[in-house]
Amino acid sequence: MAFLSIHWSLIIIFSLMVLPVTQTVNTKPNIVLFMADDLGIGDIGCYGNDTIRTPNIDRLAKEGLKLTQHISAAPLCTPSRAAFMTGRYPIRSGMDITNGFRVIISTGSSAGLPPNETTFATILQQQGYSTGLIGKWHLGVNCASRNDFCHHPNNHGFNYFYGMPFTLYSGCKPNFTVETSKSPKPRITFFTQVISLGVLTLIALKYSKLLPVNGIFLASCVVFNLLLIIYWYVWFQYSHYWNCILMRNHQVTEQPMNTERTTYQILKEAHSFIERNKNVPFLLFVSFLHVHIPLITTKRFTGRSKHGIYGDNVEELDFLVGSVVDAIDTAGLKNNTLIYFTSDHGGHLEMTDGKLQLGGWNGIYKGGKFMAGWEGGIRVPGIFRWPGVISPDTVCDEPTSLMDIFPTVLHLGGGELPTDRTIDGRNLMPLLKNQTLHSEHEFLFHYCGPHLHAARWHEKESGAVWKAHFITPVFYPEGTGGCYDIRICPCGGDRVTYHEPPLLFEISKDPSESSPLQLELKPQYVQAINRIKQAIAEHQRTITPVPQQLTFMNNLWRPWLQPCCGTFPFCWCDKDINMTSADFTM
Repeated sequence: MAFLSIHWSLIIIFSLMVLPVTQTVNTKPNIVLFMADDLGIGDIGCYGNDTIRTPNIDRLAKEGLKLTQHISAAPLCTPSRAAFMTGRYPIRSGMDITNGFRVIISTGSSAGLPPNETTFATILQQQGYSTGLIGKWHLGVNCASRNDFCHHPNNHGFNYFYGMPFTLYSGCKPNFTVETSKSPKPRITFFTQVISLGVLTLIALKYSKLLPVNGIFLASCVVFNLLLIIYWYVWFQYSHYWNCILMRNHQVTEQPMNTERTTYQILKEAHSFIERNKNVPFLLFVSFLHVHIPLITTKRFTGRSKHGIYGDNVEELDFLVGSVVDAIDTAGLKNNTLIYFTSDHGGHLEMTDGKLQLGGWNGIYKGGKFMAGWEGGIRVPGIFRWPGVISPDTVCDEPTSLMDIFPTVLHLGGGELPTDRTIDGRNLMPLLKNQTLHSEHEFLFHYCGPHLHAARWHEKESGAVWKAHFITPVFYPEGTGGCYDIRICPCGGDRVTYHEPPLLFEISKDPSESSPLQLELKPQYVQAINRIKQAIAEHQRTITPVPQQLTFMNNLWRPWLQPCCGTFPFCWCDKDINMTSADFTM
């Protein structure tokens, strides 16, 4: 009896010792999302690159699952990120347009992700998650006043934000002058010159007495023209003050940002977020500034790659990914954390400076950034790691989308899909856990602005993936796979070709889209075209008109919307001036 008494006493004591530990175990997984900027799928070792070193990203694929047909909803930054955050094609939220710039071009504009759009961060925040965004946003800041923050990450579900509300561009790095032809500067300069010429003509007509011109009207035109010139000058001459800024939540911390230490700061902030939140469920979205021009690279990685400054930047990106993953593992969170790595779209083939390649490589896939139909513009890396849940060293060839992250994250965090809108993404967990053989996507649609350039059909019975191209860009020089004369392939106009019947590829057998099928050879090909057209008609009936967010007027710089760390226009500060590379080991 004494023995039994001691036995039960030990059991009770042991239970009391264990009980508090089991109560603090987090049943909801942490979620860490990595997104590179402008990274080509062919830039990574596990996707076939054998000259750029990416051991940390490759390790994620070895320890988890690699998607080989992971598709972005748009071939450039702003609309792709809008779709990623909301699980919806950007055309549904007004976040892609063809007669504007298709991206947000100023931090001080009113363009941005509409406040009525629901992001995965918003829903996970409601489920008790601590949510953080470190890095690039590029989905807007303000709507009507400098402090309304209607488009800001804090208003879209992120408890904490540190990074760029805009995007890197050439003006952010001193002496880096490479520009794209899509810069608004030429268009606005021409517009200003036309108005100036009109005013000068009115002055000449008045004082030559060839035409009576009202003096008050003429004076008003002169004043307007002078104000317009000052406006454009201030915007462009000091654009790095307006756009190359860092914010911590609503506060501007650097204006302009010091790009020599930005990489250290991004990494430090990611580590700090993990440390602060390791005892609660968290969502961390690390949206890297790498590998967008101007390719800011620390001295440690400069000159290391065989592929010049671009390769250096990719290798530094890989180091950053590895550092954050190590922080997760060191904190004891490895087995309870889903990690995901991707890029917002394909690499920018035409981004060159002479013979120096400044844009990414898309492997065997044709085309690149800005091309909505060809695989090179929209096929991106997709890597998941979750030990004990996702089998290691697994490859999945099923069609998936960046939009799938929205319902997948909601499922993991205990949230529910919104029922008041169409969600185009699908929950990936059954596929990732090998509980199903096929993706839920039967069709995916590839928009360039409002133009549907292509669509793919996954014929699950046969396993074939068919893709029809209705519009393709006209490459220059011919056969190069890019628009090297203007650097950005357009969505419409005289630089595209319209196909009727459409070009058809079986990309499950011809992923490089090198040989369009001859429709007359097999009835099966015509049937595939007809099935895709039927699906497009059904899909487009679900598209409803919404206010366009990226119009020319919405994208205009408005001084009263410009984030400023001082009294406008005296906007300069460095609140992290004491931060140096010594504060964080690289």
